[in-house]
Parts: sequence; C-alpha cells; structure tokens
Amino acid sequence: MHHSSGRWRLGLALSLLTVFLWGILPLALKVVLQALDVYTVIWFRFLVSFALLAVYLGMRGNLPKLKQLQANSWKLLAIATLMLASNYFLFMQGLALTSPANAEVIIQLAPLLLGFGGLIFFQERYNFLQWLGVGVLTLGYVLFFRSQLTNVITSHDTYVFGSALVVLGAVVWAIYALAQKQLLQFLSSAQIMLVIYGGCTLLFTPFTKFDEISQISNLHLFTLIFCALNTVIAYGAFAESLEHWEASRVSAVLALAPILTLLAVELISLIAPDLIPPEPLTTTGIVGACLVVSGSVAIALKKAS
Repeated sequence: MHHSSGRWRLGLALSLLTVFLWGILPLALKVVLQALDVYTVIWFRFLVSFALLAVYLGMRGNLPKLKQLQANSWKLLAIATLMLASNYFLFMQGLALTSPANAEVIIQLAPLLLGFGGLIFFQERYNFLQWLGVGVLTLGYVLFFRSQLTNVITSHDTYVFGSALVVLGAVVWAIYALAQKQLLQFLSSAQIMLVIYGGCTLLFTPFTKFDEISQISNLHLFTLIFCALNTVIAYGAFAESLEHWEASRVSAVLALAPILTLLAVELISLIAPDLIPPEPLTTTGIVGACLVVSGSVAIALKKAS
C-alpha cells in the first residue's frame, strides 16, 4: 500500500489551497450553468485541464510511460476515471437543481468517506483526540447546516432529487480518491491526473454542444475558463497532498470547504445579488462553523498515536 512522504506541512498547505478553490467553485459553476449545459461545462473543464497538464509534463519530460504500470494499475485507472467523471456529472446536475451552499454541504460526505476509507484500506489511525475531533466536527455540521437540512426534507421534489444526486456524487468521489492514492505507487500525482483528465474528456465528448461555447457572454466565458483552471490547480494540489499526508488528515482539512462557500455566497450576494442570492447565517450557524473548524483542526494536526 502507498505510504505518505511525511512532509505534513506541505500536505497541509496543498490541502488548504484545495479548500479555497473548491470552496468558491460551486458559485462559479452555478453562474456558468445559466448559459451552458452540464455536459459541455464538464467537457471544457477536463479538456483544458488535460491540455495544460500535458504541456507542463511534456516540458519537464515527465509524461507517463506504459512500462510504469502493472496489470492492476490499469484497473485502478479505469475505476478512478469513471468515478471522477461520475462525480463531476452528479455534483453539477445536483448543483443545477439546488443551491451552491446546499451542494457544498452535502458533498462534504466525500472527504468524510475518504477519511474512513483511509482508516480501513491504508491502516491509518486516529487517536482519542482525533476521534473527539470527529465528534466535534459532526456536531458542528448538524448545527451549521440545520436550516439547509430542513430545506432538503421540506422542499419540492426537484430540490430533494438534486440533493440525492450530490450524495451519490460524494460516494463515487471517495472511491476515486482511494484509487488515486493507491496509484501513487506507480505514477506521480500529475501523471495520474493527466490520464484521468484525458479519459474523462473522451467520455463527455459525444454529449458536448460545441457551438454553444462561442455564443455565451463574456461573463460566462471568463467564468467557464476560471472553472477549468480551478479544476487543474485544485485537483493537482489535492493529488499532491495525498503524496505527503495521510488521506484521513487531508479529508479533515477538506471539510472546511463549505465554510468558505457560505462566506463567498455572502460576499458575492452583496456585490452582485442577481448572480447569487444570499444565505444568511444564524447564531446557531456561526457556533456550528466554529465547531467544524475546531474539529477539522483537531483531526488534521494531532499526530496519530
């Protein structure tokens, strides 16, 4: 099984960069979905990510070679590609039917499942304080997202269906991430992502409406490009963080993403309320946010016994 390098500070920094980019991504996606369909947006994101990463690895003479892979590696690559493609589709389809905050809340099941997967498959361990952090984090989510969870239960069928799609997206993402970590035995994180991006681009090509991209406004075009750049940088940072830090601790830091999403929603709604409607925080929500941050830090920074 793959073992981390032990450079936890670098792993933490890369995880925080991923949190920032993933935290603001749902807002950008919600804007671009006003002009393009889900398939076209996903295809563009994967294509740009593949092209940029291919140029980067090609300039460094570090493109993946077939001889680096074993028979099981191809199966893992296929699983990782299908799971990441499924995650993108399910998350974006769910986002189109709900709201950025709601989608980001529910998708946090993904890093939690990744954390438990790291404990089961990679023999990572939590000590008592880390398990206490899990409890604090869970309580924080219950308080922070109380209104959102109520909305999921009481809202119309479309909203509920969109939420269910995001839940399924979280499950397939955790499977992707565990496969990705195991593949680090054979390829670098950048090489793995190049193969996965290329495979996902091919999967979505038949469903893409190419002519629509040239017809969108400058705002939606710039937002689409941002989403594409966000993809390659965020997933590159995430993949590299798994090289240097345990999956269970990376997942704990990623749990901070919805906090950033809610803050970004508040900021954007003040600047451009027509783009993103506000989602006000209550006192209970603020307390929950503090507990989520505290629990995530306890899990991530306390050394396992």
